[in-house]
Amino acid sequence: MADFTLIVPFIILVARIIETSLETIRTIYINRGHTNLAAGIGVVKVAIWLLSTGLVFSNLQNILGLVAYVAGYAIGTVIGMQMEDRISIGNVVVRVFYPGDPAPLIRRFGEMGYGITRLDGTGYLSSPVAVLFMVVPRANLKELLSVLDTDYPRLIYTIEDIRKGSDESRIFHGEKKPWWKRFLGI
Repeated sequence: MADFTLIVPFIILVARIIETSLETIRTIYINRGHTNLAAGIGVVKVAIWLLSTGLVFSNLQNILGLVAYVAGYAIGTVIGMQMEDRISIGNVVVRVFYPGDPAPLIRRFGEMGYGITRLDGTGYLSSPVAVLFMVVPRANLKELLSVLDTDYPRLIYTIEDIRKGSDESRIFHGEKKPWWKRFLGI
């Protein structure tokens, strides 16, 4: 008969990593307003939680199982955050603060398919700047950041998640990836 002293903690560790990764992703999707996706993930997460927690409670004398449960939580949180970075569902607002005339940058991003709104601003301790707003599909964010970091490394920019926006507007005029590629981060 097999020795379950090490098998049970291994099962608990793997189940806990998967369950906590799913919970991390689910929480992020709740905050972004993806209700149905979060609910679907929640069903799978609870089933795995029942398995891992049941194994811990039925084997309380196995200290390695308890350690695996706790370690799986920590590892699962990190993996869940990394998975969420790869999954490209939804949009973000990118704000770029450009000193001087932003026409070359506006033209460049326009050719890439981004709609841009420009506002002129000044501050108490800064010279006049153009503030450029773009709503960017998360799937295209790396491409945009690559241009900013490579060609305009001294510009200041911020990125903010969008929870909900109007469905009628067309914010990106370039080629949109299919939903399944965005979901898998391809």
